[in-house]
Amino acid sequence: MLYRKSVMTSLMLIIAVCMSSITTNAFAVDEKWKVRVRGIAIIPDDDSNNATLNGTDTGVGVEVDAQAMPEVDLTYMITPNWGIEAIASMANHDVNVDGTAPATSPLFGVPNGTKLFDTWVLPPTITLQYHFMPESNIRPYVGVGANYTATLWDNADSGLEALLGGPVTVSSENSWGWAVQAGLDYDINDSWFFNVDVKYIDIDTTAKIGFGAGNQIEVDVDIDPFVVGAGIGYRF
Repeated sequence: MLYRKSVMTSLMLIIAVCMSSITTNAFAVDEKWKVRVRGIAIIPDDDSNNATLNGTDTGVGVEVDAQAMPEVDLTYMITPNWGIEAIASMANHDVNVDGTAPATSPLFGVPNGTKLFDTWVLPPTITLQYHFMPESNIRPYVGVGANYTATLWDNADSGLEALLGGPVTVSSENSWGWAVQAGLDYDINDSWFFNVDVKYIDIDTTAKIGFGAGNQIEVDVDIDPFVVGAGIGYRF
């Protein structure tokens, strides 16, 4: 919740400052395509149930770390106000123990913060956007759409394998969810512009960690990240 408030407050301040310098009819609006390259921070607003070991509650959940990486998106403007955006990016996240297992837990003695595994995810997201002032030099927009998150590679941590006394396998489910966004484009010249953007994406998954003779840890995780980005774009 703290992440959510701070991210949205920052975006509103940026928009308020930029709105003071708006000029209308600054540039033509006949360009159909926009390409943006952003640096993004992925900040999970995560939550999980308690992991189970062979069906027994362990008393601890998991947490997903934040990451930063580049992102590319492409927007097609259907009309001067309406556009469809598709983003492409990949991210690697660590998944760690969140909490201290009680003495009755089968994971008692596993330290809080222990890394369980890392996973590479590919989260293509498509949004339908509304651009409020297509003829001005500053163009705020909002969007809503859908996300599909594919977990491509899950890798058990070597420390976890040492702790569990042998090889560990990890499998995370793919996820369908919704997405919302808000942002603005700020013109540098006729073709180039600066962009800031915030998305909130619904991502849920179930991770299964297998080890030993048929033992399995299972946990449901709501990752639900904020994706905060800034970069440059080109329209044509």
